[in-house]
Amino acid sequence: MGIVGDSLDRAAAATATRPIPKSAQARMRFLVKQAKGSTRIAAERLGVSQRTVERYLKGQLRRPRADLAARLEREVRKDWQPRIKGRARKRAASSGGIVIETRARFGFTAAPGSTDDGRMRRITQHLPPTYAARLFDAQTAGATEQQLRAIAAEGLQEIYFKDRGRRADGLEVEFTDIDYIELDF
Repeated sequence: MGIVGDSLDRAAAATATRPIPKSAQARMRFLVKQAKGSTRIAAERLGVSQRTVERYLKGQLRRPRADLAARLEREVRKDWQPRIKGRARKRAASSGGIVIETRARFGFTAAPGSTDDGRMRRITQHLPPTYAARLFDAQTAGATEQQLRAIAAEGLQEIYFKDRGRRADGLEVEFTDIDYIELDF
């Protein structure tokens, strides 16, 4: 995905109440269970052979290579505690909102003669539930990274820069050159 989409995934993973399984065998067992018992589907998700998955399940292989270990952890985290992640997303979209912390270049389209040249800013801002819901809906619908950035930029524009319509009327914010972005809900 992209930097905003990955940050949404990390924020959802941070809501888990239990740690993921520790051993490679337990992680493989979890993936196969998620695939309704199909070692073939689990192997395709990991990019390994079906026989390799079977060896991990039997305990014949114990320590995966570094790249396989990273893929295995990433795939387990995607499916780990989906109901808890769903409840956290629903809570953020209905009442809690989302906190966005970023360091990025913000450029402005403002009135002629303004000195609002783009510059790097570090911003931490709570966005209301409507923007959280829009981000989640767009991500679920398969939105591009640019579309997710546009939603985040609009939220920052309205809440941070325009102060909910109390100042900077007509200001349009461009959200580019993202150094980092962290989301929390």
